[in-house]
Amino acid sequence: MRTRQRAFSAVMRLCVKCLRVGRWRRFRLAWRLQQLWRYGHLCLGSLLYNSFTNSDVVLDSLFEPIYWLVDHVTRWFGVVFVALVIVLTSSIVAIVYICLLPLILQTYPPGWICWHLAYGHWNLLMILFHYYMAITTPPGHPPQAKSNTVAVSICRKCISPKPARAHHCSICNRCVLKMDHHCPWLNNCVGHYNHRYFFSFCLFMTMGCVYCGISSWDIFREAYAAIQRLKLLEKETLQVAANQTYYQTPPPTFSFRQRAFHKSIVYLWVLCSSVALALGALTLWHAALITRGETSIERHINKKERQRLQKKGRVFRNPYSYGTWANWKVFLGVDTHRHWLTRVLLPSTHLPHGTGLSWDHPPCVTEPRTPLLAI
Repeated sequence: MRTRQRAFSAVMRLCVKCLRVGRWRRFRLAWRLQQLWRYGHLCLGSLLYNSFTNSDVVLDSLFEPIYWLVDHVTRWFGVVFVALVIVLTSSIVAIVYICLLPLILQTYPPGWICWHLAYGHWNLLMILFHYYMAITTPPGHPPQAKSNTVAVSICRKCISPKPARAHHCSICNRCVLKMDHHCPWLNNCVGHYNHRYFFSFCLFMTMGCVYCGISSWDIFREAYAAIQRLKLLEKETLQVAANQTYYQTPPPTFSFRQRAFHKSIVYLWVLCSSVALALGALTLWHAALITRGETSIERHINKKERQRLQKKGRVFRNPYSYGTWANWKVFLGVDTHRHWLTRVLLPSTHLPHGTGLSWDHPPCVTEPRTPLLAI
């Protein structure tokens, strides 16, 4: 009897001990989960907390994967876009030399022949020169080492001083002096040292496309009409071939050389007209920005600043604008009247005013400017 009681007591003590161990393990698991939750909440808070955090920073963080994808795609496809520009431009030049130039030499009077030869080759030279310089000229970057450069802020990406008018390019992964935008057709940033080359290329390319479109308009109409006649002749040829007898012969058709000529003229006119419309609109937009003395990025910044000061009853003044005519002289680097020929109408590799790190008074501007952002 005592043996049974002892065995029963041992079993009961064992059960109680197991229950206590199970409770302790459950309590310990819950405690560890609570500690992990607190630690995760603290880490998340430390990552998100910033006294300068606002809705723009939150949106930038949410769209960061999309920005990363677009930046990498643009970076890799930049070479493809440059090759496409070279191929399309070369095809137009080849068609002009093979198809249009012989007609001009045969049908035009000597005065018009000299005009087309002079203007066409000058325009082509300016396009090639400015496109090559826009691709190969670095836009300018702030110095990475310690220097006496006057900085207006710290770049959040580079963690380095950022001078006035400098901005970070996520595609190049560097800060660019007087950054306007990253152009995939150049596979390069448009900044302080190549901004003039970029605009000049857009301007002369637009002028060249307009010139080719106007010069080839009559030939384009004849080529388009010939292609339509070719389609009708092909239909008639098929009908005749289906009902042909021993005394019937098919109507004559265009030769391969004639077909290639007509299609090349149509291709030239359509491509030049399309590029003239698209690139012409872009050129006008940048011309308006240059007139106001600002870049594409500064246009949005100045617009917000203008609205903010307008609510306070104050007027915004762009500190980098010297007036319409003076802005163009500063942008093109024109200091004397002779420079309109040597630096604008002819290829020139002269440097822009300033270093891009500081913005002193240009020598070509005679009237002093207001050094305040707003009055």
